[in-house]
Amino acid sequence: MKKKLLSLIMTGALVMAMTACGGSTGASGNSGSGATGNGELTGTLKLGVIGPLTGPAAIYGNAVANGAQIAVDEINALGTGFSIELNAQDDEHDAEKSVNAYHQLQDWGVQAIAGTVTTTPCIAVSAEANSDRVFMLTPSASATSVTDGKDNVFQLCFADPNQGSASAQYIADNNLATKVAVIYNNADAYSTGIYQTFKSKASELGLQIVSETTFTDDTTDFSVQVGDAQSNGAELVFLPIYYTPASLILQQASSAGYKPKFFGVDGMDGILTIEGFDTSLAEGVMLLTPFSADATDDLTANFVKAYNDKYGEVPSQFAADGYDCPYAIMAALKFYAGKNGGLDVTGMSAEKLCDILIKVFADPDFSVDGVTGLGMRWNSNGEVNKEPKAVVIQNGAYVGM
Repeated sequence: MKKKLLSLIMTGALVMAMTACGGSTGASGNSGSGATGNGELTGTLKLGVIGPLTGPAAIYGNAVANGAQIAVDEINALGTGFSIELNAQDDEHDAEKSVNAYHQLQDWGVQAIAGTVTTTPCIAVSAEANSDRVFMLTPSASATSVTDGKDNVFQLCFADPNQGSASAQYIADNNLATKVAVIYNNADAYSTGIYQTFKSKASELGLQIVSETTFTDDTTDFSVQVGDAQSNGAELVFLPIYYTPASLILQQASSAGYKPKFFGVDGMDGILTIEGFDTSLAEGVMLLTPFSADATDDLTANFVKAYNDKYGEVPSQFAADGYDCPYAIMAALKFYAGKNGGLDVTGMSAEKLCDILIKVFADPDFSVDGVTGLGMRWNSNGEVNKEPKAVVIQNGAYVGM
């Protein structure tokens, strides 16, 4: 945004969009000592982010942290009497280190967490947070085991079953292929969960899976997997995996002269930013994502500009998820404050805040408009309801389909 005034005006419009979506009845409960009597949200919220800021998955964690920071800066610039203090901790995509990061945030006095970023660490941290009654809104950990049996954990991202079934539906609806190969990571809950629901939906829709091969986290040679898909005549290869192994598969398929269609999910967002990767190998790759940076609506356009101005790159879906998390949490607190005579979050216990956020996020009258979806609502299982977008890589950029 060229002028500070314009920036504040657009930020205010975003906040209005994200907090004015409630219906006539709100979350039940009593804000206790946090009630102010004026219906307004005030005070400072201590919000933590946990994700891989270093290591092979750092592109995800840094994108989430950067997106969250932009949202926090915008919220704090409004001067409404409510602000957020953000603390991002590195877990290197390791479950044990993620739990350690969680304990560091507890020592800091964290009241809610936007995280964790990746699935396996989030499963470990969510168990701890559930016991401690700390609210979590994960931007991108999509396995159902993240939320199963934990009423304090909600997902801003699609759950794995939704990604798998939606991908199969899109492939069938658009006649992209009849013979499909799947290459997935059987050591990763994220990849395996998407594969399982994709396989079930593909069978229902009459898609023929002619090749199913797996790998583990330390695999670098995919010649067997690529060769099996090629020899079985797969017209499309479905990759429910992260971008690093996907980049190797694309390279090795090209070397083998194999040129099927490739279709991925949100974990492949980021493949264009791998250092040294020939992005021409990803030309025509399709994926489902909740965010398309080339969308022309005001919310997306202003977020993309703000992110590019601050970090010098186009934001990925993970950055967009990170951006939506602080706004969604603020919207929930404002929703509650308006129904319960106000709310001052300064010094409020994580447990009390957790109770409030659980009630609001599960309230059918609460919804949020963000850059990753309009009218986002959550069920009591913590799953979000929003529409996916299909994008294709063209000339080194994501383009909406």
